[in-house]
Amino acid sequence: MTRTMTRTAIMIGMAAAIGVSGATAAPEYAGTKSCSMCHKKADKGDQAGAWKKGPHSKTYTMLANEESKAIAKKLGIADPQKSPKCLSCHTTAYDGTEAVVTEKVKVEEGVSCESCHGPGKDYKKKSTMQSREKSVAAGMIYPATKSCARCHNDKSPTWKPDRYTDKDGKKVGFDADKAYAKIKHPDPTKAK
Repeated sequence: MTRTMTRTAIMIGMAAAIGVSGATAAPEYAGTKSCSMCHKKADKGDQAGAWKKGPHSKTYTMLANEESKAIAKKLGIADPQKSPKCLSCHTTAYDGTEAVVTEKVKVEEGVSCESCHGPGKDYKKKSTMQSREKSVAAGMIYPATKSCARCHNDKSPTWKPDRYTDKDGKKVGFDADKAYAKIKHPDPTKAK
């Protein structure tokens, strides 16, 4: 079950438990432009720039390369850039599902902020973002590495069970700490 579906199910369950009728709305996405308004400043770490230079911003275009096309062909997929099976992990627009979950983030942006940090409409305000506790309470996923295994798992057609060696010397298919080291984008003004 995806994070969005889980949140929605929890909200509906809570509403039913307290006797509220009607479905609740799924969390809303703010979009990359909205996140970048504050997260592009050099003195704050330019997280938007780090994302653009990193692998996640290229996940959609990656689907057009020959390797991706060959993998798709083996899976009976004609065009990986149009397949919900591929787009579910290669774009925030699908965010782990096989259906578009937001129009705020275009598929061409690949995996952006809200794939890892969660839909941001409820935590994007400056007054909320100034406090990690308030941000998390409003839906921000922290640490964002909690989201990695949604796509980086043995269901991926490129999964290699021995890709990483963890801190205990064990071969594993994914190591969130090592992967994060490749994409990290901290705010240098925040205490660790």
